[in-house]
Amino acid sequence: MGQPVKVLCTICARAGSKGVANKNLRPINSKPLIVYSIEQALATKLFDQIVVSSDSVEIRNVSLAHGATYAVERPIELASDTAPKLPAIRHCVESAEKKFGQFDVIIDLDATAPLRTPEDILGALELLKSTNSDNVITGTPAHRSPYFNLVETNEQGIVHLSKQPPVSVDRRQDSPQCFDMNASIYVWRRDALFKNETLFTKNTRLFVMPRERSIDIDSQTDFEMVEWMMTKGSAK
Repeated sequence: MGQPVKVLCTICARAGSKGVANKNLRPINSKPLIVYSIEQALATKLFDQIVVSSDSVEIRNVSLAHGATYAVERPIELASDTAPKLPAIRHCVESAEKKFGQFDVIIDLDATAPLRTPEDILGALELLKSTNSDNVITGTPAHRSPYFNLVETNEQGIVHLSKQPPVSVDRRQDSPQCFDMNASIYVWRRDALFKNETLFTKNTRLFVMPRERSIDIDSQTDFEMVEWMMTKGSAK
């Protein structure tokens, strides 16, 4: 990446949500949830364009009013509860490229992860560049370990560890390090985004974020927890 690159920010935010009704527009600490991602993208001073994709006219209008440079109408078939996110991101990129030309790097920010910082975004991009990887995902150290205290049951109901540790493990701290994906930041080289059908390639890297910046709002409890953290000033 020695040459200048064009970097696109995508934020995909559909109208529907089972966990928290209309969550992407719901005020959190006096600001619509989606606005946090837009403001973080602007603060990095990294992006050539910040594009929001949504099936909701209201979400698109609010996003443009708060600094998004373009809004894409998301097709209904890409906005259902069961629709995977990767095709929605690709549609957003293709729509943006019809207007602005081709981009080199795409960074998708999940609208439901408002506790990330601009530094997290910049760090994830730097990891992509420094490792020459296909893409970068973000995660946080896992609270449970499949080698120690995460279990499964077989058809007979017999319980066993999800993964057999390479050696006997008496403490969770001694087990192989595992991470929870926090669904916050996804960084792709453009060719990797369009050539691979899954998130994981042979050259996918992980950017680690602290637990206090890794809450993905998927329920009313998550919403209230994040709002409390913002109000009390404990989110850093």
